[in-house]
Amino acid sequence: MTKQEFLASSGIHVRTLDLWIEQEWLAPEQTPEGARFSDIDVARARFIRDLRDDIGANDEGIDVILHLLDQLHGLRRTLAELRDDMKSRQGD
Repeated sequence: MTKQEFLASSGIHVRTLDLWIEQEWLAPEQTPEGARFSDIDVARARFIRDLRDDIGANDEGIDVILHLLDQLHGLRRTLAELRDDMKSRQGD
């Protein structure tokens, strides 16, 4: 989705989006036509907004939470790959 579509879907303002991209909280795909956002980016933006507005997390806290969340997702991917590899070896 385009930047404008993302802003409408996520409910954040353009300045906020630019700041979150600068802080690397969001990393849209860069194309020749400009930044492209996914549904995952929208979910992440809503999560960040909830952390800030509903929970009261400050920027440093959000940094830590997002870092831990990214690590968790990375570990889940690694475990899934390991599981698939083990399953394929059992069939040999």
